[in-house]
Amino acid sequence: MIHSPESSIRPDTSDPDRLAELDAFDIIDTAPEEGFDDAVQIARLICQTPVALVSLVAAKRQWFKARAGFPSCETDLDRSVCVYALSEPDLLIIPDLAADRRTCTNPLVTGEPHIRFYAGAPLRTSNGHVLGSLCVIDHQPRPDGLTEAQTDALRRLARQVMILLRERRQLAKMRASEVLARSATARRLALIELGDQLRDIPTIAAMTAKAAEIVGRTLNASRAGYGELDDTGQFVTIPDDWALPGEVRLVGRHRFADYGTIGPGLARGDTLVVTNIETDIRTAGHAEPFTGINIRAMLNVPVRERGRTVGLFFVHSPTVREWVPEEVAFARNVADRVQVGIARLRAEEQQATLNHEISHRMKNTLAMVQAIATQTMRNAVDLDEARSALAARLVALGKAHDLLLSGTRESASIDAILRGALALHDDAQADRLRMDGPPVQVGSRAALSLALIVYELATNAGKYGALSVAGGHVRVEWLIDATGMEPIVRLCWIERDGPPVTPPTSRGFGSRLVERGLAGTFGGEARLTYKPEGVVCELTAPLAAIAADD
Repeated sequence: MIHSPESSIRPDTSDPDRLAELDAFDIIDTAPEEGFDDAVQIARLICQTPVALVSLVAAKRQWFKARAGFPSCETDLDRSVCVYALSEPDLLIIPDLAADRRTCTNPLVTGEPHIRFYAGAPLRTSNGHVLGSLCVIDHQPRPDGLTEAQTDALRRLARQVMILLRERRQLAKMRASEVLARSATARRLALIELGDQLRDIPTIAAMTAKAAEIVGRTLNASRAGYGELDDTGQFVTIPDDWALPGEVRLVGRHRFADYGTIGPGLARGDTLVVTNIETDIRTAGHAEPFTGINIRAMLNVPVRERGRTVGLFFVHSPTVREWVPEEVAFARNVADRVQVGIARLRAEEQQATLNHEISHRMKNTLAMVQAIATQTMRNAVDLDEARSALAARLVALGKAHDLLLSGTRESASIDAILRGALALHDDAQADRLRMDGPPVQVGSRAALSLALIVYELATNAGKYGALSVAGGHVRVEWLIDATGMEPIVRLCWIERDGPPVTPPTSRGFGSRLVERGLAGTFGGEARLTYKPEGVVCELTAPLAAIAADD
């Protein structure tokens, strides 16, 4: 319990195996317990001493699990007598502490409380390590020590203390197992609840909010939530989070660099597990931003899509915390389920948008088909020729749709539309089309109409105009006129090197379709001129109408 001898006399207290076994009992600095208190009271009564202690010797101090008649709950090893029991095969009995060279200079012998007699039974484990002693102390020397009955009783009581220690450890293990079992059950139930909720929640915001609440409650956290990373991976935006009352909400945009070096790992897809933000190498240099919002430990699980981190699920603790593997796995499981749920909602949103768009496009297309059919068949003299023309125009319309949908968006460049419409007649004729103009992206409605206009012009040119002879060609020029209040696209179809052209005595259906029908669908105007050297068609339309998707 107390001493100040030469270092060569005092036993070594630093044996790692002994200290590991002492730590395994998890007894140091615990609250008083009735069983140990009873043991020291019985020892004091049997041995007729004013002091009795259950003393445990650590590496640099001794601590008393139970004490009777002694004021302090611990001492340093320079004041310890129990330390000498570590090397004793049986009881350590010192009849007069003032006369023993190991203890004669001990401050508790030379000064208050002036102890003079010591008897200690070692607390020995099944592995032979001595953790401390059950000892009795008197303020008077006892030349005769203890009686045989007293020494036997002290040994037996020491064995009972060891039984108490083992039972206490076993009970602690059982309680820990129960806690783990309850935690595992809570996590399983939480995943079931999450699955039920994610199935019915209609929005991403509500889904991530519910998942954050479930995780926060299940892991006894102070805060949990989901955030989305920007394209650079340097910022995370948190639309909402779950937090205990009184905790700061983290809604908003945050830069990873302000919180240490956590960003690179998350970008790689590594789960970030921080037990203590003040000692973790990734956060220690930026502890203040964390402590300012009451974070001492945290868990961040990245959410990945196509090999890139697009979001993260976070869990915060206001105290230093050892995140067990099962908790980390639970958070990963939740993050995976949220990712699947988000993907499902986005797919449903895209499908709904696509269905709406298909319906809208179908209505527009059917209206255009109806107009083409009506004008083609009206006043038709030769039904077979009319049917053939109608079929060809519908094929042209279908090819124009194929051209629009061949890319990633429902639009096409103006030169692609021109070449595609001309190629409907003969792929070789595409080489006889000469184009010049700036890049112009044509939206869906204008693209369909423009393709049909070019088809009609090419049909006429193939029958009667420049494309009806080997040397003829067509030049198409366009420009964007920005001199007015809004930009205007001016396109000119010019036929050259074909047979001489004479103005028709009446307008055919193709001419009327170009001038009065199709051009007007996107706010444009078309004018045909029959010059001797070749037909010219001038088309003007607002750039905004040309580029519109609808």
